[in-house]
Amino acid sequence: MGGAVSAGEDNDDLIDNLKEAQYIRSGYVEQAFRAIDRGDYYLVGYRDNAYKDLAWKHGNIHLSAPCIYSEVMEALKLQQGLSFLNLGSGTGYLSTMVGLIIGPFGVNHGVELHRDVVDYAKEKVDNFIKNNDSFDKFEFCEPIFIVGNCLEISSDSRQYDRIYCGAGVQKDHENYMKILLKVGGILVMPIEDQLTQITRTGQCSWESKNILAVSFAPLVQQNRAEGSKPDAVELPPVTVRSLQDLSRIYIRRTLRDLTNEESPDKGLVQRAPQKRKRRRCRRRRINTYVFVGNQLIPQAVESEEDERIEEEQHKEVQEEKEEERDIGSIEILKAVNVLRDKIMTLPLPESLKAYLLHHRDK
Repeated sequence: MGGAVSAGEDNDDLIDNLKEAQYIRSGYVEQAFRAIDRGDYYLVGYRDNAYKDLAWKHGNIHLSAPCIYSEVMEALKLQQGLSFLNLGSGTGYLSTMVGLIIGPFGVNHGVELHRDVVDYAKEKVDNFIKNNDSFDKFEFCEPIFIVGNCLEISSDSRQYDRIYCGAGVQKDHENYMKILLKVGGILVMPIEDQLTQITRTGQCSWESKNILAVSFAPLVQQNRAEGSKPDAVELPPVTVRSLQDLSRIYIRRTLRDLTNEESPDKGLVQRAPQKRKRRRCRRRRINTYVFVGNQLIPQAVESEEDERIEEEQHKEVQEEKEEERDIGSIEILKAVNVLRDKIMTLPLPESLKAYLLHHRDK
């Protein structure tokens, strides 16, 4: 599924195209997509395909098409402080973007069938926290991933404000998914080849809306011997943040606000100039007539104006090729991590600086 938008050369190009095609419609969704480079979730050697609007799969590792994730993020109507459950959480790409929006007082859980994929997702989240400057521009709800079958969640599990299922749901599992949702919550899942948004309006009432025609692999049902009980999946507990964590959150928030006021443009990324689009010219022709046998037949003859236009077009093509060769040598100015710079220049003990930057050094 995918291919609805043009391929981009980098993550920003991809987001520009998704916006133009109206898959991304909200500012906060756009910010989350720009903060997380889709290419970082591809295996080495496959990154060239990262910015195409196509799904990608290698072994157990799978990413849906960007247009699907865009529609999901919009349909979830995320807000700060919400609880989120990702069923079939995969690489953690979507869960990480959600974590940027729901903030440090939200809940961000994922259930994934394959242990190697859970390990991969944890590695990617760790890399984002330690190495991506976008981390310091948001207040992040770090996702917690567990190994388990989405269809075997314990019946006494907590309910969530927002749920997404990343695999095809059969009709007889629809109610099972709905029960995991709080009243007023939103569930987005593919069911009967439709990406569907379900809102729980009461204890026993729901509203459904089809969003997009899709094709997803179905949820995997656990194989077990006849009469045996399945292994129930226990979702992660929800814990209250420690006083130390709360202190860190509020100190970092204060410093971030101060640095933004002092230098509001310092953290902006300057992108390389876009390639010039080739001008399309209509060729003009002069018609003359020749006799073939006893018939008068029109024949197009190129004029001097045609020759001049051809020369200009050839020159423009050559200039574009030169620009494409030069574009690799243009240095794209990196955004300055103003929060980290601010902390490092403060007259504080090194231990306190490490405390404020502990996510980078953990």
